[in-house]
Amino acid sequence: MKLRHLMIVLMLAAGAVAQEDPWAALRVFEGKWEGTTSGKPGTGTTTREYKFELNHHFLSQRDTSTYHATKVEAPPVEHEDFGMFSYDNEKKKILWRQFHSEGFVNEYSLDSIGADGKSIVLVTTHIENFPGARAKKLYRILSADEIEETFWLAPPGKDYEVYTVAHLKRVK
Repeated sequence: MKLRHLMIVLMLAAGAVAQEDPWAALRVFEGKWEGTTSGKPGTGTTTREYKFELNHHFLSQRDTSTYHATKVEAPPVEHEDFGMFSYDNEKKKILWRQFHSEGFVNEYSLDSIGADGKSIVLVTTHIENFPGARAKKLYRILSADEIEETFWLAPPGKDYEVYTVAHLKRVK
């Protein structure tokens, strides 16, 4: 009887620890991804890599997207960004700082996670070098190895518009 009681206590404790994992919803991102992207810049390809860093306290993200030329003989347009997700113990929230090759720095806060855990919405709290603009990202988890990402942008004084949609598959 004591062993059974101990097993129940251990199972409950393990469940409580799992529920308190602030990274639970984002763990699916860890790895390397490739896919297609389309939107205002045109159509193209994208690669992503997400990995936990510094003793699993941060989740880094690297993105390279190459958009096909929209004019004959024009070179493709390349976009890069690097980001770092962190967990703010005081706010009890995931935060994300994203640095773009165009000079923007987007600061996001986790806004919501779908009840089924298959959608994640992050909304900017500040965009450096684009005053008054707002942005948000929706990640739809299609499977453990497939994600769709929608990025909305709202220039100052305007409503959100879809800027890009990326469809990614895990490659590693």
